[in-house]
Amino acid sequence: MKTFTSDSLRETYLSFFESKGHKRIPSASLIPENDPTVLFTTAGMHPLVPYLLGEKHPAGVRLTDVQKCVRTGDIDEVGDDKHCTFFEMLGNWSLGDYFKKEMIPWSFEFLTSPEYLGISVDDLAVSVFAGDETAPRDEEAAELWLKCGIKPENIYYLPRSANWWGPAGLTGPCGPDTEMHIIRKAKCSPECNPSCDCGAFMEIWNDVFMQYNKTEAGAYEPLKQKNVDTGMGLERTLCIMTGAKTVYDTDLFAAAKDKLEELTGKKYDESPEITKAYRIVLDHVRTATFLLGDVKGIVPSNTDQGYVLRRLIRRAVRFGRNLGLPEGGLNALAEVFVEKYADVYPELKENSAKISKELAAEEEKFSKTLEGGLKEFNKVITHIPGTVFPGKTAFRLYDTFGFPFEITKELAEEKGYTVDKEGYEKAYAEHQAKSHAGSEQKFACGLADHKEETTKLHTATHLLNAALKKVLSEDISQKGSNITEERLRFDFNFPRPMTAEEIKAVEDMVNDVIAQNIPVVMKEMPVEEAQAQNFVGVFTNKYGDVVKTYSIGDFSREICGGPHAASTGELGKFKIVKEQSSSAGIRRIKAVLITE
Repeated sequence: MKTFTSDSLRETYLSFFESKGHKRIPSASLIPENDPTVLFTTAGMHPLVPYLLGEKHPAGVRLTDVQKCVRTGDIDEVGDDKHCTFFEMLGNWSLGDYFKKEMIPWSFEFLTSPEYLGISVDDLAVSVFAGDETAPRDEEAAELWLKCGIKPENIYYLPRSANWWGPAGLTGPCGPDTEMHIIRKAKCSPECNPSCDCGAFMEIWNDVFMQYNKTEAGAYEPLKQKNVDTGMGLERTLCIMTGAKTVYDTDLFAAAKDKLEELTGKKYDESPEITKAYRIVLDHVRTATFLLGDVKGIVPSNTDQGYVLRRLIRRAVRFGRNLGLPEGGLNALAEVFVEKYADVYPELKENSAKISKELAAEEEKFSKTLEGGLKEFNKVITHIPGTVFPGKTAFRLYDTFGFPFEITKELAEEKGYTVDKEGYEKAYAEHQAKSHAGSEQKFACGLADHKEETTKLHTATHLLNAALKKVLSEDISQKGSNITEERLRFDFNFPRPMTAEEIKAVEDMVNDVIAQNIPVVMKEMPVEEAQAQNFVGVFTNKYGDVVKTYSIGDFSREICGGPHAASTGELGKFKIVKEQSSSAGIRRIKAVLITE
């Protein structure tokens, strides 16, 4: 096999699909636009959902990119050999163009050709969908793999749990997939297959054949067009191609590891505890750097994406202290990651000052949090009978004061107590269940479903954005949005609360435009032309060379990929129901449309 760096692997993949007629598009934001079903972009296909559902993409029907992603469902597992919160996904798409008979041979070519990855066919196994009541057994994919040269004994039929992908949220495009695996060692038993966790197989690539749309009712309806969506994890593939044991042993982390060693005086492999702390600090600082530096960059807060970001930074501070990382050490590491990724994701360099400022501020805040937690610990432990520190109390220290369980355990043991870990985990699980239920309720309906009322509110959001610029300042820019069929939520930069007069002026301005029944006009044009015509495009780097623009008379001109009402007269009366702080320097408006 060829030897790769992270940069050469990205370029090899993109160039290959460019040779197959694909248009290279830039990574979308880590903060999903028009899809409140998830907090972060969790997969390469996520930003392309509208186009997989049938909307026309400005770049055409064959696309390829490297999408930055964040998954945070298993933050507590970071530190082992496998888990990372940030990762990059190499991908290519067919939007109603080619399908299995083209994609599978291309996959085989990229994996096995000496010009590309150069993996021996004898080291490859594939799995295909075994079929169920939703969709039939995928004999076509199996036959195509046989024609390519995969041995029959290395083709496995697996159930939905292993070979079905999607949707990314609660609803959306999905379908059977075929997965490609590296054979690493002999099977553990005759029944062993790529879904076994014995380590005999390692997945390297996944081709999803999107044929269905999952509805809110749970039904699977045929899509208007058949799509192909593939995903090859950059980090995992880099490990395979370089022989690295973990992603922390690749060039992606090399410079940051050196910097962390320089700052702490401790070696990465000095002990299992130090290795784990190294990985947590490196992973969390890298993810925080990308979240803070994103084109829709967020800041630490107590809700939604900001809460996850805060947790990542605080865990990095906590484990950094275990390593002896001095104050300001997170910033030093972030600077290394900015330099490492700047050529691929230039927004990191552009937002480096913000990254530094927010990391420093959160580190300072958490130091105070630790102090508060210590005071509370010393207060409650004097009232605990016996020698068992209650799990519920340990969780309250964590939930209320951000006091890590590990610290509670260490301090309790020093005073002769054992900690009820089972009680802590039970309290934690109950908290997670409540949070998950609340999240499902909160994000049950989003713009990605393109409902009529949601679409109207999306159009109203454009009017709101324009009105804020006219009433408050031309420097106003969107910092996030969440739109359901009941209401819109819009975050924007502004240093103080709006006055009652300002809120009324914005409402009146939006309602005046609605009353004029102005057509909403969509045009596609090169991004440079859109910028020259003063279209607002805070997130323009996600769209590529050609963009969709939406004009509402001379009042609003924006670059946008979402659905809109045909004219403003369809909207009804616009009413702001709340204006409040979202985070430092960011205000939040919640508004509704009232049918009169």
